[in-house]
Amino acid sequence: MKGFTERWRELDWNDIQLRINSKSAHDVERALAAPRLSREDMMALLSPAASAYLEPLAQRAQRLTRQRFGNTVSFYVPLYLSNLCANDCTYCGFSMSNRIKRKTLDAEEIARECEAIRSMGFDNLLLVTGEHQTKVGMDYFRRHLPDIRRRFASLQMEVQPLSQEEYAELKTLGLDGVLVYQETYNETVYARHHLRGNKQDFFWRLETPDRLGRAGIDKIGLGALIGLSDSWRADCFMVAEHLLWLQQHYWQSRYSVAFPRLRPCAGGIEPASLMDERQLVQVICAFRLFAPEVELSLSTRESPWFRDRVIPLAINNISAFSKTQPGGYADDHPELEQFAPHDGRRPDEVARALAKAGLQSVWKDWDSYLGRASQKSCN
Repeated sequence: MKGFTERWRELDWNDIQLRINSKSAHDVERALAAPRLSREDMMALLSPAASAYLEPLAQRAQRLTRQRFGNTVSFYVPLYLSNLCANDCTYCGFSMSNRIKRKTLDAEEIARECEAIRSMGFDNLLLVTGEHQTKVGMDYFRRHLPDIRRRFASLQMEVQPLSQEEYAELKTLGLDGVLVYQETYNETVYARHHLRGNKQDFFWRLETPDRLGRAGIDKIGLGALIGLSDSWRADCFMVAEHLLWLQQHYWQSRYSVAFPRLRPCAGGIEPASLMDERQLVQVICAFRLFAPEVELSLSTRESPWFRDRVIPLAINNISAFSKTQPGGYADDHPELEQFAPHDGRRPDEVARALAKAGLQSVWKDWDSYLGRASQKSCN
């Protein structure tokens, strides 16, 4: 069966860069007026020329967000189960070459973390691990996933890429969604930053969302690590291409897009391309126009000031009070963290800030036995 690799091979990175950078003000105005964006329109809204149109872009993005999602913003929180990793990646604090303390939570520690998370009001959980097939692989997930799932209304994972059969099995254990970021869609740059381990396999990772779609996973999350390649504009366009492919081939699944920028971490690198906050707003709003029905997510990598002003424009899914180390909620261990979050506010503080902007915080999306129409919201 065809996968996104086939479409990826048709795309030329340098050509995409040239086409984006050649877009004019007229191209941007046409895109802003289009009822539905084409690929060329998306290029225009990602282009340097669109920077002069940030206000009308943000206004249209906000209208579309309110039309599709109302005044609601969903909350989730990551639970880091392990920082063991068998990969050597230049940009990640969990990289095997970094001399940090390693920790994998056992059943008792997981229970304490879940209790601490539930006490803050969260009901949507994202499980995160380093990529270590033997010690934090399917046996570990089989052992712990069912108990975690019983404690939360929604469960997603961000772990090493798995096979279609393994994803199908995890779905029976309560898995709702999977986030898998390609990091960069430039194969040469990808190889430069993935030095050892299974993550060196560019195409195995590239086709992970295809395996998720075939396994019937409800929600699939995409993204590129902004700043890893020398063209964040090209990487963001490739995310849009990937999203379009998946929507056309696995229409039963829902999709989300995130916008992670490189953050400080142990052994970290300097970004190859810098995206400032205005440009991040431009990208977020461009994706809202390109895919009005898709969930757009913003993490605690960004500052409180920035999040408070951008979430009302186009974001409908956020994390809050994220701890990026195993055991971070019940017993804080900052030396274990994957990266340093920027927004450290507690979830109730974030919810109050959203309420001032007229937005309602959704802590629980749906009950599986009732369907997604059942929602519990909290101001």
